[in-house]
Amino acid sequence: MLLALLEIGTVSALAVYLIRWRADVRRRNSQTWESLLARLRPDWSARALSDHFLWTDKLDSTPEEAWSSMDGPKGLWVMYHNTRVMMEMADYAARNSETVNPLVLDTLRIDAIHIRLFVLMAIGQYALSEASQKVRVNAFRAASMYLIMASRMMRLLQENAAGIVPDFVAAM
Repeated sequence: MLLALLEIGTVSALAVYLIRWRADVRRRNSQTWESLLARLRPDWSARALSDHFLWTDKLDSTPEEAWSSMDGPKGLWVMYHNTRVMMEMADYAARNSETVNPLVLDTLRIDAIHIRLFVLMAIGQYALSEASQKVRVNAFRAASMYLIMASRMMRLLQENAAGIVPDFVAAM
């Protein structure tokens, strides 16, 4: 009896997984540049952190200024979300253009991993100790990597979807 229930549970879990996987593939294949841009959250912008946002790879602010500019954890969550969307944009470019450099895609993936790691560390530390120096430093690292990733993403878009660049800049 127990073995039969275990088998039914395993088959059911596998079926649910395959249905979700198929739905994700359909959603991914139906994406457009416009639908991806619409998913970027404009709740927070890194423009306040750099005078030449998206045109430079360095921040013009200190960790304390970055923390107050990003409105604490709110800005961190926006970075976390937008990082995933930018990765989906890079994957979309790779699927629909043969000129995308695989090294650029790998670099964007590494950037995304670092950003998400720093965001999770900062939020975890914030939950334990409010806005300590460690939280601000990790938030600053995340914002710095986010700026670099957004700059790289913009260059990728310039090479593969130049018409979308103004909308991307406005959304960021």
